[in-house]
Amino acid sequence: MPGSQAVAITLTSFDGTDKTVQHMRGELVQGAAGSYIRYEEPEPGPKGGKTRTTVRISGGELRVLRHGEVESQQTFSAGQKLPGFYRSPFTTFNLSTDTKSVDIRLNGAEGTLDWVYDLYVYEELAGRFTISLQIQEEV
Repeated sequence: MPGSQAVAITLTSFDGTDKTVQHMRGELVQGAAGSYIRYEEPEPGPKGGKTRTTVRISGGELRVLRHGEVESQQTFSAGQKLPGFYRSPFTTFNLSTDTKSVDIRLNGAEGTLDWVYDLYVYEELAGRFTISLQIQEEV
C-alpha cells in the first residue's frame, strides 16, 4: 500500500449567503479500500482546542469525520439522505445530509472533491451547502 503524500488543501464552503475559504496543509493516503485526506482545522474549537478532520473517499461516497474538541460524522452519497452527528463541549445533536451531487476528480495527489447537500438538524432543514475541497501535492 502506498504511503502518505503531503498536500496543500483549499476548502471552500458556501451556505447560500456566505462563502468561506480555508487553506491548510494535510496528507493524502491511498489504499485498497479508498483514499483519505487528513488535516487539522485551522480555526480552534469552541474552547480553543484542536480538531482533526479525515475525508474518506470510497467509490462515489464521501465521509467526513472530525475528531478532537469538535466531533462529527457526515456521509455524502448522491441521491441519499444519511444520518450523522455533531458534538462539541457545548452541544450535541443528530443531523442528516441529503446529498444532491458528489463529484470526485482525483489524479494521484491532485484533484477536487465537490459536493452539494441539504443539512437537516433534528429533521429540520438548516440550509443548503456547496463544498469544494481541492488538493495539490506539496513539493
